[in-house]
Amino acid sequence: MPPVRSSEEELGIQDRAPRPTVSGSATASGSATPVLAFETDPDIEALDLAATAKNAAYELKRAHPSVVFTSGRRNKRDQARGMSENVILNRKWIEQTYAQTVARDSCQKWVDDNPDKTTQQEIEAGLASVIDALPDVELAKLSKHLSGEAFDVQPVTEDAERIKATIRSLPGLKVFLDMEGGLIRWHAQF
Repeated sequence: MPPVRSSEEELGIQDRAPRPTVSGSATASGSATPVLAFETDPDIEALDLAATAKNAAYELKRAHPSVVFTSGRRNKRDQARGMSENVILNRKWIEQTYAQTVARDSCQKWVDDNPDKTTQQEIEAGLASVIDALPDVELAKLSKHLSGEAFDVQPVTEDAERIKATIRSLPGLKVFLDMEGGLIRWHAQF
């Protein structure tokens, strides 16, 4: 019987995804058959992240088990909701947070043109109407949350600098923000 392989490289795991564990189960002949199982985290799995972001989330959680993820992949309505929650606190949050694109400018224009819309629900509905009207090519430039290439982490004060240092060292990280539009938000983008 060949030896049970246990290193990530031998198992063909190239990224730092959930760690495999090997356990045995006896067969009718009494010999052990290795069974490969992955230790998954339901909170990370629920984020529906793309591979690089998912691997990074697992690495972050292994380094800091107390980390709480607040957002992963979003659909269009979730994106509008997330943006509206911040616009309530700062009506210029969109232009202060997102790179200049047609999508960003369209969303900010809606906010600027509708000063009478002040509730989160009204702003969400307005932003959703703008986002729904955008072509996919423009929408892709708005937020990496839409493709699952970003996650947000609940900001903390205890051990904050160590956690942020770990986030900054995650493989594939392209952007880390600990402030967005003047609001404390921890956003990792891959």
